[in-house]
Amino acid sequence: MSIVQEPAVPPTPPVPLAALLSREDLALREVVAGPGPGVVIHAAHTSEMSDPFPYLLGGELLLTAGVHIPRAADEDAYFDGYVSRIVAAGGAALGFGVAPVRDTVPRALAAACERHGLPLLEVPQRTTFAAVARAVWQLMAQARLAELRRVSEAQHGLAAAASSTDPVPAVLRRLAARLGGRAALYGPEGAEIATVGREQPEGTRAALADLARFVAARPSTTATDTVAGVHLSAYALGAARDGFVLGVAAPHREPGDHTIASVAAVLLTLLTGEHHSGTGAARSSALVRLLLGVPPEEVAPLLGDAAHWHVVHAHPDGTARPEGTAKPDSTARPDGTDGTARPGARPVPDPVAASALGTALGSPLVDTAGDVVRVVLPAGREPAPQPGWTLGVSAPVAPRDWPAADAQAARALARARARRTPLVRHADRPALTDLLPDEEAEAHARALLAPLAAVPALPETLRTWLSLHGSWDRTAVALSVHRNTVRQRIARCAALLDADLDDPDVRMELWFALRRI
Repeated sequence: MSIVQEPAVPPTPPVPLAALLSREDLALREVVAGPGPGVVIHAAHTSEMSDPFPYLLGGELLLTAGVHIPRAADEDAYFDGYVSRIVAAGGAALGFGVAPVRDTVPRALAAACERHGLPLLEVPQRTTFAAVARAVWQLMAQARLAELRRVSEAQHGLAAAASSTDPVPAVLRRLAARLGGRAALYGPEGAEIATVGREQPEGTRAALADLARFVAARPSTTATDTVAGVHLSAYALGAARDGFVLGVAAPHREPGDHTIASVAAVLLTLLTGEHHSGTGAARSSALVRLLLGVPPEEVAPLLGDAAHWHVVHAHPDGTARPEGTAKPDSTARPDGTDGTARPGARPVPDPVAASALGTALGSPLVDTAGDVVRVVLPAGREPAPQPGWTLGVSAPVAPRDWPAADAQAARALARARARRTPLVRHADRPALTDLLPDEEAEAHARALLAPLAAVPALPETLRTWLSLHGSWDRTAVALSVHRNTVRQRIARCAALLDADLDDPDVRMELWFALRRI
């Protein structure tokens, strides 16, 4: 049993290799089959390097025309080493383009792929590598759209169930049906209050109850386990003090299942927490007292017995979206040209996503203002990175210092977004940029970067390139464009800014400026 931080969901899911082979317009031929029917690819990458290992991230369909093959090489030895390096790098499959170098797929290459268990495809002369890459992107986009529709339909169904006359069992039934498994609600001390859905293998029911007790006894809000091939998940409903936990057992786990279960957890929190404790009345009393001028330190005991509190500012992550949330203004094309979203178009969190974030952090004190969600929680519940969100966390403060903590969290969130990191905590020692007046710093940044404003893709590319220490390949992967596109954009930035981007002083000043826009 383990507490698991859900991985960030990529903008698009992987593509089954079989789906690519079924595209008649590509006419790909499978020369060597994969080790099983479940081979998937995460990208298509073209390389004529004799050792592609340094250029692969894992999961790629590597495309080559064999330009790298030495004329007088021992092909058996050469291809064995070549294929072994692809497998070692995590490559998912190899596509060999026939003509202009070779008229057929080399037999030695097929034999090496057979030995190392690497699927090998023949790419006909009429099919360009660009067409294969575009087909991979299209299949990913279609799969992601289908997943978003599935999650959206599930959200509407759960909301309808929550508004029925017997909401708690209705939500559990709808959740179990959506995930094809079993859903259970556990009360204080781990007692099973209600359970619906398909029966699971022996031992999973007891294991799910144990997982629920594990979550209820700790600050963490989610835990997962696998028993007898069944995926088990437990979600704390609200704060641990309420003692209610949602348990889910399903034979399969799809990318959107975590979002669907999280929505159900939020709804069940609203249906159970407020009606089984005095927390709702206490929060209302605290709000009234604040409106009437009572100091925060006198109101804080109504919200809990914590002496110190964190303020958290959260913003939806523009690259790792919360599951089931569409990335706004995203018109990026496979080659990354002119389809870039406007940098000023920030995603706005919806109330359900904001409530789910509060549940994940363990606090019902959630406020949504514009594109930022603010959460206040006791200092004992240390915030952890949340998939799909960028977080800025204040130092633990007494209630009288909540306004100062709010400012700290805002600055920490700004640093987190500039660094492209999921969570930044306020440091006791301020950074140099924290000492600059915001208005003056922003005015200088706008003036410095004004030459790039006409082309929205340039500031974003420059920001990503600087954050990755000038790595062409990592920047290309982060922006889903070709590395040559990155080089062209950075060269254009240098020309428009009339700056030497190899100068560390120039890079530092540009980085500070990019953090302010």
